Amino acid sequence: MNKKALLGLCLAVLLPLVSYLLVKSYSEEAVDMPRRYYVDTVITKVVDGKEMIDTVWHKVADFNLVNQLGDTVSMADVPGKVIVADFFFTSCPSICPTLTRNMKRLQDALKLKDETRRIDTTFVQFLSFSVDPQRDSSARIKSYADRYGVNHDVWWMLTGEKKTIYDWAINEVKLAVVDGEGVDSNFIHTEKFVLLDKDRVVRGYYNGLDSMEMRRLAEDIVLIMLEKDKKKKRNLFRK
Repeated sequence: MNKKALLGLCLAVLLPLVSYLLVKSYSEEAVDMPRRYYVDTVITKVVDGKEMIDTVWHKVADFNLVNQLGDTVSMADVPGKVIVADFFFTSCPSICPTLTRNMKRLQDALKLKDETRRIDTTFVQFLSFSVDPQRDSSARIKSYADRYGVNHDVWWMLTGEKKTIYDWAINEVKLAVVDGEGVDSNFIHTEKFVLLDKDRVVRGYYNGLDSMEMRRLAEDIVLIMLEKDKKKKRNLFRK
């Protein structure tokens, strides 16, 4: 792997963290957080005589699929984690190998935890959905995953019922809206990476073939990890 590329990605992970903590000392509003996508409904209510508007954002539905180890898994198995998802198939001759290599670089960049012991980087779960599940068995996907150095603990490569995968891609993360003609109900072939926050709300789409877009994704992952939960106190750093 290109050492300069890995170094650049590592810096992309670290620099937003430092910048965020510095800026937060003055104002949380100064940080440009990744936007939320897709409003389900807007609720208007009166609190203490004042009209309040509460936006209910679309939360993607869960799924039950099989990972490369043959285990049936769902997002309920990784509560509180940020999700980075993409779509591939093992016999893809074009964009999929590059997408997988770029996801691998993100996986490797987050190994910084092993060097710093300062912040927990296991808050990310990578998901790669096979869009050719009829041919992509869990055994075939595991062989593909091993070839690319996938860490099975933090990165699931998923297969299962085609309808489940396609419904999730089209109706939940809404790739048909974002990718236009690039995604349809017959065959999904997209270069997009999708970022979900811990509440399963879509927070961004990124071209997985573009190095600048991958840098932006790395930055947004860290920002979302640092995002303040209004209902809970953060426990960001280890004692």
